[in-house]
Amino acid sequence: MNIYLIRHGRQSSPLCNVNVDLAEEGKKQAHLLGRRLKSYNIDALYSSNLIRAVETAGILNEYLKLDHIIREDIREISFGFLEGKSNDEIEKEFGDFKRKQLLLQEDLPYPGGECGREVFDRAMETVGEIIHSDKSNVAVVTHGGVIRALVSGLLGLDMSKKLLLGISLENTSITHLVYSKDRERFYLQRFNDYAHLEGQDELLRVNL
Repeated sequence: MNIYLIRHGRQSSPLCNVNVDLAEEGKKQAHLLGRRLKSYNIDALYSSNLIRAVETAGILNEYLKLDHIIREDIREISFGFLEGKSNDEIEKEFGDFKRKQLLLQEDLPYPGGECGREVFDRAMETVGEIIHSDKSNVAVVTHGGVIRALVSGLLGLDMSKKLLLGISLENTSITHLVYSKDRERFYLQRFNDYAHLEGQDELLRVNL
């Protein structure tokens, strides 16, 4: 079974984890990915319930023509008291936390929010549903924090090191997991694959 974890398209606000729609760039990213996925034989489409993920999946579905299944348990990690704040505000109010987080010594919860293990535990409800289905190629539109937590947890990695998985996950990037039902094991095939965005620098986070 192939599971394609997809980060949502670029959102319309730079503030931390606000529940907003896609920017125009995010819509373009999703269309580029949709054209790419047409050849992947996708037979199930999931997304989180946050607007940016629902809209990304909706655009993908213009190409895939599938039932769109929405699940709350694959929503973004809760950033707690950081949510709705700008980067400057976060640095001013939570700079000490951010510096401690970057030491990668603990799976720290965000102040008033979640840690990676909590995200993994809740997201596994949807993962369990997927692996026990009869589907072969499943696309899951979710969020950077969820992708890092799932990859870390499914591969048995130390959750405190999850931020080593990519400096920045690109919007609409694909992280491809293969699940072997015979071995009951997950394999990471690709991580943060954004080949469909190459050559369009304005759509890349590394250029923001």
